[in-house]
Amino acid sequence: MPDFQPRRPLRALFVHQNFPGQYAHLAPALAARTGVQVWGVGEKPGYAAPGVRYVSYGPPRGAGEQTHRYIRPLEGAVRRGQQLANRLVQLRDQEGLKPDIIVCHPGWGEGLFLKDVFPRARTLYYWEFYYNAFGQDLGFDPAQGVSLDDAARVRVLNATQLISLQAADWGVSPTRWQWSRYPDWARRRMTCLHEGVDTVRCAPREGAVFRTPEGREFRRGDPVISYVARNLEPYRGFPSFMQALAIMQKERRDLHAVVVGGDEVSYGRKPEGAASWKERILAEMEGRLDLSRIHFTGRVPHDALHQLFRVTAAHVYLTYPFVLSWSMLESMACGAVVVGSDTPPVAEAITHGENGLLVPFFEPEAIARSVLGVLADPAGHAPLAAAARRSIVDRYDLRSVCLPRQLELVERLAAGLDPEPEAET
Repeated sequence: MPDFQPRRPLRALFVHQNFPGQYAHLAPALAARTGVQVWGVGEKPGYAAPGVRYVSYGPPRGAGEQTHRYIRPLEGAVRRGQQLANRLVQLRDQEGLKPDIIVCHPGWGEGLFLKDVFPRARTLYYWEFYYNAFGQDLGFDPAQGVSLDDAARVRVLNATQLISLQAADWGVSPTRWQWSRYPDWARRRMTCLHEGVDTVRCAPREGAVFRTPEGREFRRGDPVISYVARNLEPYRGFPSFMQALAIMQKERRDLHAVVVGGDEVSYGRKPEGAASWKERILAEMEGRLDLSRIHFTGRVPHDALHQLFRVTAAHVYLTYPFVLSWSMLESMACGAVVVGSDTPPVAEAITHGENGLLVPFFEPEAIARSVLGVLADPAGHAPLAAAARRSIVDRYDLRSVCLPRQLELVERLAAGLDPEPEAET
């Protein structure tokens, strides 16, 4: 039982540009509680879940071409925030929407004007990443220096978050490292709390099979490795992985690699002289790779991704010091041996030699040697996979760890109480 009296009736509004986003479990779970009414708002129509009344606000107009390029993200966020605010005014005046608490991901601008529409509502915002010119993603690649233009652009890039921080009563950040990127004055009103991993859905399965688009099947015990990213790009170590793969293919003629990800750019710069980073890297490495043993799948359904994690001999996850991908945590929950980059987001979840292996991001030879070591001794590395799953269950499990804490946080804020700030140590 909570040590406070939950507010009832409770009216909650969840806002996310790509709803439900991080609230896929939290919004329905809160709606299932007696005396709670939940609304969800996002850009696109089509969402449905028990107990959640969902409405869309439609795509806003983007920034103008004459706008200074530093300010274009802010102008786009303001236009989005304004469009959402106008839609919420309609719902407030015509349908009686009057939330007691608003839970919002403000990264695209939705959090800018919520307090102006609902000044009495408590607000809980999701703080994903605070940009800095030094010490994280920008300048991480030693081949790319940080110019004054880069530093200035990144400073202005935080404008939407800084305005939204003033409107937030409290916030959550999914990992300790991501939380640590925010200014000290902002961290005092944040809880470090991950959205959680469904370790029932993400679990080892006997007899798992992964099928490639061309019909090739892989099972546990096959010499197959995996690499997964939303898009194949430098931020997620795609060039390093492909260079390492060339080394691995020379030594293991039976090795296959499944590469999951799209050809767009999610983060960082677009490649020069090529339509995608995949096209550029393959052109640069022409003649060094056996493409018949590399299976580029594009993006795959979530369940298929879990099947891949269940059969892979080693899962390679590389990232700049940036947002930690949920795919890495899910691969660990599925029982994969992860060979991950020794960068802060990864090192927060993986301790080298205990529940995975850490390798230097920019050293393809070291990546290759680590993966080849796993392939050469699957039984000897099985304890790493078991420990990886245990660590996810203990620290990130959706039902026993993260979701109960999320629900308590929402209920506590709605009742007018603030949590204790995170300790700085």
